Amino acid sequence: MPLTNLENLVASGKLQHEAPSRDEFAGLVGSGERRLRDAGNLDNAEDSRFDLAYNAAHAFALAALRWHGYRPENRYIVFLALEHTLGIDKPTCRLLAKCHDHRNRTEYGGHSPVDEKMLAELIGAAATLREKLRALAAP
Repeated sequence: MPLTNLENLVASGKLQHEAPSRDEFAGLVGSGERRLRDAGNLDNAEDSRFDLAYNAAHAFALAALRWHGYRPENRYIVFLALEHTLGIDKPTCRLLAKCHDHRNRTEYGGHSPVDEKMLAELIGAAATLREKLRALAAP
């Protein structure tokens, strides 16, 4: 997979080169898997499920970036890089960017209602990231 666009992000200062760490990768994948499982628990409040699904997606996206030997300067960049790290389509990347914005509005501006459709799409997107990540890391 050509990573030229990621190199452009290195040149702009949004990414740094850093050797991958097997332990860090495993920790991110494990964290993402646990959070995704808990996001599917209907006994949890919708806002909690959103947080869990968002953080699962973020952990998977960061694991993919780290797999390729890059470290981001901010949280958001991991979602922008998904097209290049895991071959994720643009609509899914846009969904994750929208969820990132929702997360920020909630985190920094107080409560923001969770849209059930967006939550379901986020859980689905996180599951897709998990599967693509498994394929990337498979021997």
